[in-house]
Amino acid sequence: MTDTESTPPPGAVLFDIDGTLVDSNYLHVNAWLQALRAVGHPMDAWRIHRGQGMGSSELLATLLGEAADQVGSQAKQQHSEHYRRSADLLRAFDGARDLVAAVAQRGAKVVLATSAAPDELELLRSVLDIEGDIAEITAAEDVDAAKPAPDLVHVALQRAGIGAERAVYVGDTVWDVKACAKAGVACVGVLTGGISASELTKAGAVAVYEDCRALLRELDTSPLAALWA
Repeated sequence: MTDTESTPPPGAVLFDIDGTLVDSNYLHVNAWLQALRAVGHPMDAWRIHRGQGMGSSELLATLLGEAADQVGSQAKQQHSEHYRRSADLLRAFDGARDLVAAVAQRGAKVVLATSAAPDELELLRSVLDIEGDIAEITAAEDVDAAKPAPDLVHVALQRAGIGAERAVYVGDTVWDVKACAKAGVACVGVLTGGISASELTKAGAVAVYEDCRALLRELDTSPLAALWA
C-alpha cells in the first residue's frame, strides 16, 4: 500500500459564526432584549445570553414557553430590525480570518455551519470577508430544526461529502457542543461567546481555546490537525 492509499484525504472544519468567528453574541442579546420588551415579554439579559447558539424558534420557546406561539413571529421581526441597526458594531474576532485561511491552506474544507437567518448570514459574510476560503455554507433555512438538534451538522457533513469522523466543529456555546455530540462530530470550543471552559467541556467539547487566535497558534497540535496530518 502506498502512502497516498494509506493516508485519508483531508477532512472538514465546520465553523460556527456568531460568537466564534464574529463578535455578535451580545448584539443579539441586546436585540432580543428590545424585541421581547416590544412584544410585552421583558426578559433578563442573562437568560437570553444562556440561549445564544440556539435557533431563534428554540430560543423563544425556552424563554417564553407557550407564549412563543402567540408572539414568536413578531419577536423575530423585532429582533431582526434591532440587530440590523447595530450591524456597524459587528467585527471579526482577531485571528478569525487567519484561522480560516490556515485551515484552507492545509487542505481541509472550510464549512460555515450557522443557525443565522439569511439576512443575518449576509451581514456576517460581509464582515468576515473570507469567501475565497469557504467550501460550503449551511444556515437556518437549510434545516427544519436548529441547534441543539444535530440537523445543521448533518447537512454540513453531507455538503462537505465526508463522514462525521473526518470533521471537527468549532463553536462557542453548549448548544454547538450538544448538536455535535448528537451527530457524532468532535467539537472544539472557544470562549468568545461568553460561555466558560468548564461548561463547554462538561457538554462534551474535546478541547477549549480562549479565542480564534489562540487556536491558530496551536493549530497543528489541536484536534483539527488530525484532519490533515
